[in-house]
Amino acid sequence: MKAQKKHSGWKNSLHEVIYEADTPLGKLFDIVLVILIVLSVILVMLESVKEVDVKYHQILFTLEWVVTVFFSFEYIARIISIKKPWKYIFSFYGIIDFLSTIPLYLSYLLAGSQVLLALRAFRLLRIFRILKLVKFLGEASQLRDALRASRTKIMVFIYVVIILSIIMGTLMYLIEGNDAGFTSIPRSIYWTIVTLTTVGYGDIAPQTNLGQFMATVIMIMGYGIIAVPTGIVTVEFNKRREKQWVHTNTQCCPSCSAEGHRDDAKYCYNCGELL
Repeated sequence: MKAQKKHSGWKNSLHEVIYEADTPLGKLFDIVLVILIVLSVILVMLESVKEVDVKYHQILFTLEWVVTVFFSFEYIARIISIKKPWKYIFSFYGIIDFLSTIPLYLSYLLAGSQVLLALRAFRLLRIFRILKLVKFLGEASQLRDALRASRTKIMVFIYVVIILSIIMGTLMYLIEGNDAGFTSIPRSIYWTIVTLTTVGYGDIAPQTNLGQFMATVIMIMGYGIIAVPTGIVTVEFNKRREKQWVHTNTQCCPSCSAEGHRDDAKYCYNCGELL
């Protein structure tokens, strides 16, 4: 019985360090993890530069193994420190952790699997896990809620933009024709979207006066279109800031991995497990 409690005790301690950031060890772990994530992404980028890779290949290779071994131990620790491992394994971050760790091992087992090493760049996504464990938790939650509340309005807005692009593209096809590069309606719609988003590749350009006038109108519309989604999200974000904010902490449920619990919470809001 004592052995079981002792086993459960070290698992709970490990869970607090890995999944939470309210303790000194938890904060230190997150800092080290952020440094290694950024380092691993820098290593991936440096290895893609032939001159750097040729000169410092052995150093880069050794550092990559150090990072990979750390992430491997972290992945295993996350599995054994939670009561329902499959909740983590098949979660978004669990899949990201696996994909960003396994390529280096596969490069030794499977021929031609070196191309999978690019998957290590997925480690950069893991920084979002760290960001939610620090002082940005409240602001991140408000932004998430604002984006969710705005999604219907933004979808309607995108639908309107698509309709305008089809109409404008069709008109430009009729006005300009093949000689100016508007060889089909889909290609004309492509030009409209490129112009509307103020990208302007320059591979197609209107030649007639009417076509240039239409292009001017589309360019001006583009500035307004870019501002609309930002305004929608900003309004929803401000609405949520005006509401009373309930302070949450970084405590993670050891059973279902639910996060964002209130400071005074004793049980998980998702599964009812004792925190």
